[in-house]
Amino acid sequence: MQKIVWLWVLMLLCQVQQASAQSSDAVIYDWLKSQGIPVTENNKVKLLKSGVDKFDALFQDVRQSEHSVHLDYFAIRNDSISNTLFNILASKKKQGVQVRALFDAFANLKSARPIKKRHLRALENLGIEIKPWDAISFPWVNHSVPRDHRKIAVIDGKIAYTGGMNIADYYILGIPQAGPWRDMQVRIEGEAANDFQRVFLESWKGQTKQELDEAEYSYQVRLRESGSRKLARIPLQDSLLLHLTGSPSEWATAAQEAELELRELEKEKKPYVAGPIRKGPLMQIPSSEYLADVAVLNRTPRKNPAIMREFYVTSLNAAKDKVMIINPYFTPTHKVNKAIKDAIDRGVEVEIMISTNSDVNFTPEIGLRAVNKLRKRGAKVYLFDAGFHHTKIMTVDGKFCTVGSTNLDSRSLRYDYEINAVILHPGPTNELIQMFENDKKTSHELTDEVWKKRSFWKKMQGTLGSCLIWCI
Repeated sequence: MQKIVWLWVLMLLCQVQQASAQSSDAVIYDWLKSQGIPVTENNKVKLLKSGVDKFDALFQDVRQSEHSVHLDYFAIRNDSISNTLFNILASKKKQGVQVRALFDAFANLKSARPIKKRHLRALENLGIEIKPWDAISFPWVNHSVPRDHRKIAVIDGKIAYTGGMNIADYYILGIPQAGPWRDMQVRIEGEAANDFQRVFLESWKGQTKQELDEAEYSYQVRLRESGSRKLARIPLQDSLLLHLTGSPSEWATAAQEAELELRELEKEKKPYVAGPIRKGPLMQIPSSEYLADVAVLNRTPRKNPAIMREFYVTSLNAAKDKVMIINPYFTPTHKVNKAIKDAIDRGVEVEIMISTNSDVNFTPEIGLRAVNKLRKRGAKVYLFDAGFHHTKIMTVDGKFCTVGSTNLDSRSLRYDYEINAVILHPGPTNELIQMFENDKKTSHELTDEVWKKRSFWKKMQGTLGSCLIWCI
């Protein structure tokens, strides 16, 4: 009996040693498999590190669409960018392309430039199917959580976009209270588009009761039929619209001019003020395209409410060398916070970047209080000064990374619908590491001296805000 016990203990020790010897990406592969989340291979992946890059690529893909364009965004702001996009979509509709869009009704209610009923009627008259996600009705407070915080675009079932960006011009122009809006998106072409398409179709069915045939929109079918469909001829005006050109350097000026014109049409007298650039222009690291394995994490509150928390915890527990995190509303839940502390205690180098500016009052101070505790534990913390860093990324050991809509706060991790791409390839991962290093140039490190210089009122904002967050 004693020999059996010792044998069992020895086997257990061997399993623990084997698990600790696994690389972090191998651990994530095993975890994804255990969760039933498919990992698709050989997807073309490209990081889009600015609003100019995102909309330039998205508009080009939409112009070239042959079958369908599906959008599911937390916010679609009624501004120059969305108007340009919908004009292109209307032209594609005339060619026979299916166009469907969802936007979160609660986000729209809070927007300074909301989509109104008359806008919806105008879009529907153009053949664009657009619906609010969980339309607000009395009492509207019942609809405050959960919300659809995802940002998804799927073109022809072959190309997908996700990340932190909505459809809005402030990703190019910035916002007055915080300066330039720093954000990113990832473009994925390949079988992973099936997973994003499936998410959209489920969301569309939930809001419209329309059950669309998933097979019709699958990557394999669309790839096989690519180029075989003849698009209808359209008027010259639409043809010109679909072939609009312009260098990225011209985007900001064009968007601002269009915004001013739109405001005049909307009879808004208040002048538009672009966000000020606090420390000079932001340098961008050039992006490359990689063939990468991709997994799609889709958080659905009643189906898999803990999936995002478990991913972050598993990734942090698997880390062996270095973790880098950029997140705008940094107030991680207890399990995620503990996993960060455990990684630090194991000797993993942890670097975190948050913004000193935000689109929401109080959030910088709340986040600062959270990261300062981790700094005392051993993390290096950088405070981004050159605008509002809304990016939601994490890199682990230079082996894999995640880009998506998920904030490291209670709302994203406990309530909202969220979506993240897990990219299992060192190429995109190291691009994000380079981006982090580059953004340090327009940041300052949080130190004891910096922390102590904060005013009593700012400290109180952080304390009171943190108490409110933990009560949620």
